[in-house]
Parts: sequence; structure tokens; C-alpha cells
Amino acid sequence: MADNDPLSSALSGVNNAESVGHLSHEIQPASNIIGSVLEVFYDRGYVDGFEFVDDGKAGKFEVELKGAINKCGVVKPRYSAGADDFEKWEKRFLPARDYGALIVTTSHGVMSHYEARDQGIGGQIIAYVY
Repeated sequence: MADNDPLSSALSGVNNAESVGHLSHEIQPASNIIGSVLEVFYDRGYVDGFEFVDDGKAGKFEVELKGAINKCGVVKPRYSAGADDFEKWEKRFLPARDYGALIVTTSHGVMSHYEARDQGIGGQIIAYVY
């Protein structure tokens, strides 16, 4: 059966693997948006690394976990947020101020809400991690 939301399945798998203490997790199928979200996780220090593996189909990501994720997930529906609105969404999805990150898709690519706020751009909130 086809998966309706690959990003949701990927983050759910990462969250479950972290909660039971696994050191690695395999995300399949791979997509550009999943790769971009994993890049933000890596930049913010939540994962040790990840690698794309071409299996002749859609591909897969092998993620090296480091035990730094308490919870991660997708935001549904995808809320639009301006550069000044991120504090409101932080209160809704993150447990404390300046703890965790919202992942935002913007016209300049996928980034954390901290980067988007620094650049003065808004976008759609697609995920969170803390």
C-alpha cells in the first residue's frame, strides 16, 4: 500500500528509533523534502549524520542517531507563518522558548525557524524537533 505522507512516516520512525535507543534508522522511500529536513536536523545537532543510498527504486536514507531527539513530528495542516509570527508557533509546538526548532519551507529552501527569522523571511511550517 502506498504511503500518503512519507515525511510523517520518516519522522515517526526516527522518533520511535530514538525512544528505544537505536543508534541508526533507515528511512524508505527517500525524497528531497525528507533529505532537506534531515539536513536541518544535522545542522542543529540532532543527528550525527545521514547518507542517501540508491537502491534502484526510490532510494533510502540511513540516519545515524545520537540520542538528542526527545520528540519530532510533522505539522498538519501546513501553517503559513511570517518572519514575525514564529514565536506564536513556537508556543504551540515546542515545549519552551529557544528549545527545539521548527522546520520551515521557504522560497529559499528548507531551514529552521531561527534561520528564517534571521533572514527576515516566512514560509510554511512543516515539522518540529526538540
